Amino acid sequence: MRIAVVADGEGGGWLQEPAELTGSVRRVGDLAAAVREAERSADEPPRWVWSACEDVYPDLVRAGTRVRRCHDVALTEALLLGYEARHGEATSLGAAWARLHGRPVPDDPVRPLGGGTTVQPALFEADRSTLPPGADRLAALVEVHADQMRRIARLPESGRMRLLTAVESAGGLAAVEMSHDGLPWRPDVHDRILTGLLGARPPSGQRPPVLADLAARIGEAVGREVNPDSPAQVLKAMAWIGHPVESTRSWVLEKVDHPVVPLLLRYKELARLHSANGWAWSDTWVRTRRGPDGRVLGRFHPDYVVGGVVSGRWATRGGGALQIPRSVRGAVRSDPGWVLVRADAGQLEPRVLAAVSGDDALAAAAAEEDLYARLAAHVGGDRERAKIGMLSAMYGQTSGDAAPLLATMRRLYPRALEYVDSAARTGENGGIVRSWLGRTSPVPRGWQASLQGPEGERRRRAQGRFTRNFVVQATAAEWALVLLAALRRRLPVMPEGAGIVFFVHDEVVLHVPADLAEETVNAVIEAEAQARSTLFAGTPVRFPLSPVVTQNYALLTNG
Repeated sequence: MRIAVVADGEGGGWLQEPAELTGSVRRVGDLAAAVREAERSADEPPRWVWSACEDVYPDLVRAGTRVRRCHDVALTEALLLGYEARHGEATSLGAAWARLHGRPVPDDPVRPLGGGTTVQPALFEADRSTLPPGADRLAALVEVHADQMRRIARLPESGRMRLLTAVESAGGLAAVEMSHDGLPWRPDVHDRILTGLLGARPPSGQRPPVLADLAARIGEAVGREVNPDSPAQVLKAMAWIGHPVESTRSWVLEKVDHPVVPLLLRYKELARLHSANGWAWSDTWVRTRRGPDGRVLGRFHPDYVVGGVVSGRWATRGGGALQIPRSVRGAVRSDPGWVLVRADAGQLEPRVLAAVSGDDALAAAAAEEDLYARLAAHVGGDRERAKIGMLSAMYGQTSGDAAPLLATMRRLYPRALEYVDSAARTGENGGIVRSWLGRTSPVPRGWQASLQGPEGERRRRAQGRFTRNFVVQATAAEWALVLLAALRRRLPVMPEGAGIVFFVHDEVVLHVPADLAEETVNAVIEAEAQARSTLFAGTPVRFPLSPVVTQNYALLTNG
């Protein structure tokens, strides 16, 4: 059953049902309560149809209501426009409705960058649908949803796109829930880590002691005062000491043999930590409370963006949730009486390549716990070289040691290599490629014009490398979405704040009461089996997750 939902901005809203969305409209004063009751009473959970999870679901979650399924019009519109090679067009409900009626298409609303915990959630935010004033939002939602269903039905493999829109929408639900619940974060441990690396917290606007000392030592090594935070000054300093460089990137500086280089590299590393995950970051993004024992406990509340990358991977609006450095992961600790359950799909992309290409030899290797072990036997037993060979196949690297390894890969796994080679040729010729479920690669803007002149060949090859990896990476993102959707449905009943709290590419972390750890681990294992059978029924390829239970995230990621 599908139920269309429009909020009124004051806690109530309108519902339209049944499945065909042609039934009578129902006005409710408490939208969260009405949705909660429908979730509880229906034999099969409804699929809620709304303009965007970001527009409707946060208010429901804050009111204690969670849903199992939805159809996110904006996410679906983005997938369908992409399939039609119309990337970049507006995807809001108002934009989709305007296209249906031949009207000028409004730009998508500019969603503010995540402000962290210093910005209080605005309950019942203003409508972001971009519909014209006076338009019937519920009627427009029903009409656009029906159009999307027709467009999906007309696709050559409509079943796959239907699955993709469903799991993309489920990702939208999970993103809102994770942002609300937050990743457990111990401010005291974070402060201890920062103090150990940077020295005591400095007054605002000043360098921490360790950075101040490094800056002074850099000046001494150069023979004049240098601001290490200024690339222009660093470039001048390197020229002054007789080692001119074209940039201040670490890999460029590493080639220079001079005592100042290790100091610069260490400064860059610690300055990045201070700016990206230092004390100010914690003040902005970590919300604190007192635990039962009086200890200060925290939650990191990032703002996730589903499908924020063209391959389907997620992004964030501030906070850097997808790039938590190893040095501060020790601050991710479970609450007293709770545990973290982490599951990481190792070697996900090579396994996806084995499944989508139908290469029996690579599938046999991917049936092992360690995919690279089988390949290593063909490259002198060197597992690291085997890994380089596989990555070269997927990313199109041909320089250095990659060339002979790539030749070995072509001999061992011809169907797998032809799969990505074909995608690369398509990209080089300006064509589009699709993931397993139908996510579509964009064509660069001004493609034909960019092929003129000496840069043309370079652009073609770069696009070929992009499409070569797109067919694998985008499908890996789909596998992760199916896993996430299946896991949400299989988790046992949890108290407030428990469940999936972190998700990045091929890794999921849950925060649950200790007495639910075993059930949670079983749910993860069952979700992996469902993801494999849903996407690649009958494949011998394994996608091992091996969930691990711990109280300290760093113990699982620093080995």
